[in-house]
Amino acid sequence: MLGLPQSTEVNRPMPKAQLYKKFELKQSQRDAFDADIARMEIVNFIAPQSLPGIAEGTEVKAVFVVDVELKRSDYDTKNILLISKLIPHRIIFALRHEDKVQLAVYHTKLFTASWQSANDVSLSLSGLNLDAVWQNIVAFVGELEVAEGNSLTEQIRVDEERTRLMRQIETLERQMRSTSQPRRQRELYSEIKKLKASL
Repeated sequence: MLGLPQSTEVNRPMPKAQLYKKFELKQSQRDAFDADIARMEIVNFIAPQSLPGIAEGTEVKAVFVVDVELKRSDYDTKNILLISKLIPHRIIFALRHEDKVQLAVYHTKLFTASWQSANDVSLSLSGLNLDAVWQNIVAFVGELEVAEGNSLTEQIRVDEERTRLMRQIETLERQMRSTSQPRRQRELYSEIKKLKASL
């Protein structure tokens, strides 16, 4: 799956009932989970044992690829977050609905790629160790450009701050267009200018 080396393939089912029992999920969590997810299966195990060319990382010891068959494409992301938090491993989710696939990963927050045809989805493993491989996977799925000298977590924080500032600028621009008071327009314009300078 995803064009990954055959040596990483495991194809091990993840029964939902086992998850419910092991993590003692409440009935409401089970119902929400069942509404979205038909079945799950671990399809790839990326580790030095399965890929001798990649060393173990200081933080990342292994990466799992979990194939999740969805009952609907407008699933609740809380269910994917729940799996990410319950299972203490780095996981790449291949979310499938009909003939489309969406990749998702959790690293400080949930990142999802756009839906693609199942035949077009592939993932390349680049990096000398699993820390670098994981960072590149998160950057690929989250469409992040990690600046030189930034860690992945720092870059995510920078991107979130940039997004917050952009939203704030858009709000102020709307307010500026809607107000008819010249003094208030100037104040808003000067605020917008300051925010744009800090981008």
